[in-house]
Amino acid sequence: MVMLTRETKGVFAIVPTPFDNEGSIDFDSLSRLVNFYESAGVTGLTLLGQMGEAPKLAHNEGVRIVDHVLKRTGLPVVVGVSAPGYAAMGTLTSDVMAAGAAGVMVAPPNTLRTDDQIVAYYRGVTEEIGTQVPFVIQDYPLSFSVIMSPSVISRIARNAPGCVMLKHEDWPGLEKISALRRLEAAGDMPRLSILCGNGGLFLDFETERGADGAMTGYCFPEMLVEVVRRTAAGDRDSAHDIFDAHLPLLRYEQQPGIGLAVRKYVMKRRGLLTSDSQRSPAAVLSAAAREEVDYLLARLVREDGSISLVG
Repeated sequence: MVMLTRETKGVFAIVPTPFDNEGSIDFDSLSRLVNFYESAGVTGLTLLGQMGEAPKLAHNEGVRIVDHVLKRTGLPVVVGVSAPGYAAMGTLTSDVMAAGAAGVMVAPPNTLRTDDQIVAYYRGVTEEIGTQVPFVIQDYPLSFSVIMSPSVISRIARNAPGCVMLKHEDWPGLEKISALRRLEAAGDMPRLSILCGNGGLFLDFETERGADGAMTGYCFPEMLVEVVRRTAAGDRDSAHDIFDAHLPLLRYEQQPGIGLAVRKYVMKRRGLLTSDSQRSPAAVLSAAAREEVDYLLARLVREDGSISLVG
């Protein structure tokens, strides 16, 4: 079993949960997604995240999704286990780690306000899931309203043996990456793997600042893989060139409220999803929005002839 470590690098694609038009989990589309992500060259997969509509799933549904994916790939799989209380988090963690997950991801509840409260919360996470389970801190203040400074993250990393990765989604956040790497270099905190989310909106510079890759769900993960690879190879201009070609669509996909609807619509057009349905409550793309996405896709196809669409 491959486990997350503080040296983990690459691209972990956040997998959307496919549903049919009646709201049932579409396991056939999920299998296609797994095959697609493998062919795109990602390093790993992340399940039951925000974009996986985890809050709309029953516990047994989440476990079935994780089990289904783990039986179809050798890629390491991270599972989002954030929950209002420790008990539900601990139960889901136990189930998915027993199934073969590489680690879990935990976001802070939006009730946390002070540095000490944040550190104490993650101390409780460690006590609940155990010190042997690798976990990812999800730092997304725009969504969770919790501000984690570099010093707070360093305290968590020092005190929690299982804390091996930061999913960095602060915005603006480039200076935060640099600050964390300085703390590591000074010996003030252990190294953390830093994978960046936020749709990949700043990945071109985040990798240059010391991020190890991406953990996000942009509908063309091939681009994310190439940006990380080319940056690591020192090919700066080439990395920015491919990123810039995708930026208009990436920006459109990152809109609050309709981002997942855009992502699922594009994946349906790519032949990966049978339906772009979400479970209610959900945002629905207007006819105007679909036309705009189609326009951006047509432009992207002209830039990259390897992209194929259906419908």
